[in-house]
Amino acid sequence: MYDYIKGTITEVKNNAIVLDNSGIGFLIYVSNPYSFDIGREYQVFVYQQIKEDENSLFGFKTREEKELFLKLISVKGLGCKMALPILAVGSIDGIMDAIERENILYLKKFPKIGEKLARQIILDLKGKLEFIGTGITDDVMKDEEELKEALLALGYKEKEIKAVITHVNTDLSIEEQIKEALKLLLK
Repeated sequence: MYDYIKGTITEVKNNAIVLDNSGIGFLIYVSNPYSFDIGREYQVFVYQQIKEDENSLFGFKTREEKELFLKLISVKGLGCKMALPILAVGSIDGIMDAIERENILYLKKFPKIGEKLARQIILDLKGKLEFIGTGITDDVMKDEEELKEALLALGYKEKEIKAVITHVNTDLSIEEQIKEALKLLLK
């Protein structure tokens, strides 16, 4: 089993890179091959998948990205070739936040991820991702707490707030978050 391979990029393909290490060209599938520059040296963290008819390497620029990938492929029904596009489209913190908040809509935006698989990802990984990267940012937690306090001040019960707070877009301003939460509460 390999942890990482250090070498020079000799070729960039549409879903992979070729990393030359001591004259051996390793074909490594990566989430975003165009983020690598030909002729430049990289340390690529790798995961080796061995099947009856296949021996593949999947590569990552950071250890955190590799750790999240390993967690994703542990989900029933989610293989390496489905997990790689998730990392290509989403950020580590965004994916972890969506899982912790049970944001099915966010997870369904990834290729080949339907509602059933999104629910399985949440079921299998919620509460198990704290050690990866920085996790949910302090700003997100602060915004969530501020939103919760505002809704409590408006007379809503904590149980009602918990039911809708995970569905509110945290990228919005606090005023917009409150409006969105109120719309959800009134449904």
